[in-house]
Amino acid sequence: MNDMKDNIRTNVIVNLIRTLALTILSFLTFPYVCRVLGDAQLGLYTWCNTFVYYFLILAKIGLPNLAIRECVKVRDDKEKLSNKAQGFFLLQLTTTVISFMCMCILIYSVKQFFDARAIIFLLSINFISGAFSFEWIFIALEKQFYMSIRSIIILAITAILIIVLVKHPEDIYIYSLLTASVTLITSIVNMIYVSDFISFKKTMPYNLKIYAKPLLILFSLSMLLAFYNQTDTLILGFINSNKQQVGSYSVGIKGIDIIIGIIAGLSTVFIPRSAYYFQKEDKRFFLNLTKYSINICLFIVMPAIITMSIMSNQICTLIAGVNGYNDASWVLISLSCMMLTYSLADIIYGQILLPMKKEKYYLLSILFGVISNIALSLLFGLVLFKDRPALGVALATMIVDLIVLIILVGLTWKWVKAAIFNKNTLKLIIANSCVAILSIILVFVLPIKNIWANNVTNIYTSYILELLIVVLIDAIIYVIVLAILKEDLVYSFIKRKNDN
Repeated sequence: MNDMKDNIRTNVIVNLIRTLALTILSFLTFPYVCRVLGDAQLGLYTWCNTFVYYFLILAKIGLPNLAIRECVKVRDDKEKLSNKAQGFFLLQLTTTVISFMCMCILIYSVKQFFDARAIIFLLSINFISGAFSFEWIFIALEKQFYMSIRSIIILAITAILIIVLVKHPEDIYIYSLLTASVTLITSIVNMIYVSDFISFKKTMPYNLKIYAKPLLILFSLSMLLAFYNQTDTLILGFINSNKQQVGSYSVGIKGIDIIIGIIAGLSTVFIPRSAYYFQKEDKRFFLNLTKYSINICLFIVMPAIITMSIMSNQICTLIAGVNGYNDASWVLISLSCMMLTYSLADIIYGQILLPMKKEKYYLLSILFGVISNIALSLLFGLVLFKDRPALGVALATMIVDLIVLIILVGLTWKWVKAAIFNKNTLKLIIANSCVAILSIILVFVLPIKNIWANNVTNIYTSYILELLIVVLIDAIIYVIVLAILKEDLVYSFIKRKNDN
């Protein structure tokens, strides 16, 4: 059991390092792109990317999650693993071709999509090449180290090329091609390496019929999730014809995407383990794994919400500059709670409902979320906040996300009540209350920036210094308080270090 815990801990650390490295690389390019392209061009790119994303989900038909669950069951038998991998690959290749054809029909049927067809076709490389990625194999086999090194190298090369080649607003086409090439290169590398684990020679018949029902549920769920996650951007693009508000929204949401990406990245470690232990009927370890992952989520997300809400203006200015993107900071504040609500909902789905084969509960919850999000986004964007639709859509999205989480917690109360509502969570709340009070004092009551006010005139340098110092002081106080309270994660790290 200790070896299992050590393996999970190692995978978590490796995945966290990868996510942080990718986040840093993203932050090297995104602020640069914001300034070069401007809010209108960035808004156009985001809007086109959202359109392509729908067909990416259509192409996947929910297959990756099913493939992970099924491949975990036979990962110690190369012949059976190869058989499942071949069947899932052929299925995904077929759906990818169908999805691309559907996308082409819609592009040539709707004027707004037709006018942006060049960017859309460049971005469509994402899901065409994605059919050959076999990423679900590496997740099922828990090849975290390989995925980390590969992703960091590919994204680092892409980041350098973006900074070198994207110089003007009209370079949006080069930027689109470079971002899409990440998936293409990843697929090529994966195709080479996957042959070490599976054979492409057919030795057994494919029994894909047994997956019809779960795939139908997962496909419906994937499409609903696509609408749920991207409808706000798509609706905003139609409301705001010049796409400037879409640009502000994309900058505001960039901050929360980083934290959500970290938690989602960590989930790739827990999903195969959760499926494995539930299948083995090891309910004790299954529950402990759920508690552990939620503990990590709360540990990361709660201070992130505080920091981003209090320093939203500084963060958005550093990302996008001082020109344009007027409502970005308010969007970030409005959406900050989604780092918690969305991450917890994702954990409940991937680590509880999916292993238990109860995806239909998540499906119904997201269906309610999609309908509510469309209705509230239109109401807030067109009526209540018609002069600032980005803010209106952000508020609507945040409200709906909170309601969806409440529904999911109610449906899985037996499994999550002990993982969320416990003494350790109370310790995190106390520590984060201290962080919130300290941050308010440092930023508003006794502004720390006054220390260098007379010596630093550049606003970006001032904001960087302020952000770094506040985050550093907050982090130190956060860890000290948690150590005093003997919070599980911090205390286990200290205890492990002392034992060594």
